[in-house]
Formats: sequence, C-alpha cells, structure tokens
Amino acid sequence: METITKAVTLAAGRGTRMKDLTADCPKPMLPLGDRPMLAHQIERLEAAGIREVLIVVGYREDIVKDYFAANPPAQATLSYVTQVKQDGTGSAALLARDFVGYDAFLMTYGDNLVEPEVYSEMLARAAGAEMVLSVKWVEDPYHGGAVYTDGDRVTKIIEKPPQGTSTTHWNNAGIYIFRPSVFAAQEKMGLSPRGEYELTDAVHELVNSGKKVGWYDIKGFWRDVGRPEDLSHATEFVKGG
Repeated sequence: METITKAVTLAAGRGTRMKDLTADCPKPMLPLGDRPMLAHQIERLEAAGIREVLIVVGYREDIVKDYFAANPPAQATLSYVTQVKQDGTGSAALLARDFVGYDAFLMTYGDNLVEPEVYSEMLARAAGAEMVLSVKWVEDPYHGGAVYTDGDRVTKIIEKPPQGTSTTHWNNAGIYIFRPSVFAAQEKMGLSPRGEYELTDAVHELVNSGKKVGWYDIKGFWRDVGRPEDLSHATEFVKGG
C-alpha cells in the first residue's frame, strides 16, 4: 500500500475578506483559541501520518516562520517556500515541485479545517488514482465548484455555476491528493478571467484527462475560514465543541 507522508499547505495570501483582522497578520495565523489556525491544521495533518509539511508563504511570512520556530510541530518537519508575486493558487502550487519530487502528496489551503480522519481516509484512497478530491454536500454549490460523479470517479467540475443550475449537491472542499502530474497540468493553464493562475484549472485538466480522479465525501466538520463570522465556528471546533 502506498504511504503518503508529505503535505503542502497554501498560506501565502493576506485574506482580504477578513478586513482589518489581517491588516498585519496572514489569515492562516489568526488565532483560534490559544494557537493560530495553521497550527491546528498541522496538528491534524500529523495525526493522519503526515511527517513533512511545506508551507507556501508570502504576506507577512515572518509571522509564520517566527511562530513555528518558537513552537515547532511535535512530529512533522516544516519547510517554506515564498510566493513573491501573489498571482493565484496555481502559481503557489507550482512552488511545491522540488519539495514533492516524484511522490504523491496532500495539498490544502491554510484556512481549511477538518478532522484528521478526513486526511487519513483521503490518503487511503490514493492507490490507483491520479488525484483524489474532497467534496462537501451543500444545498447549491454556486459559491464554489460543482462536482459531478459517476460511481467512484469524478466526471466533471463546473466552477461557480449560476445559482439554481446545478444538478449536483457536491461542492469542491479544497483538499486534494495529487501526484506530480498536477504540475504539468498547471503549466498548461493561462490566466483566469480574474487575472490569476488558478489551482482549480489544473484540477479540471486532470478530470478531463481520462485518468481516474477519485472523491471523498466529508461528512463531519469542514470550514473554509474566509470571513470574520467563520472564526467563532472554527474556534468552537478546535476546542472540541
């Protein structure tokens, strides 16, 4: 059985939707209880068997590095790479190429919180798949990526479909198991309509490649901590509420 021990977390952005809360602090370092959000995430990755974590930093990277220099993870080794130009998650993901080498790896966003079981169960599904992506049931996935499936395979993703048009309830939850093929897919992608290089474009390319793309349904807690109102829910979660 394939053992995956590497993870990449994208934590380069400021998080402008957090308004003044990120005026001098990157969003993944906002406190949830007694520790930053990113520390809680890394602890959960460790619990799933991850032993090497690459953090893609950018905005106020000194805060990230200083915190973990003083408070290193219990089991995982951390390394860093800087996204100098904030031009999208696709560019950020490409910076992980040297860290990954020829290995399969987990990739997530620094503001994404789930239980450790989500990571471990996704890792267990990696065998025989080019990619595994996480999904979450929502009433209407018009805010994110509408994921269409057939059995154990993803067949199509429609990014931000018009409200009321989706015939699926699955929303892309932003946690992936990738192989290095994602980098070749990302290099094919141009700028998105909003002028950025999007990781989701490479995801779509892999889905359309004909290779197996698996999926995993997150049944428990999942939160993309993007707005100030999300912080209270996330804090309650990490405190065991």
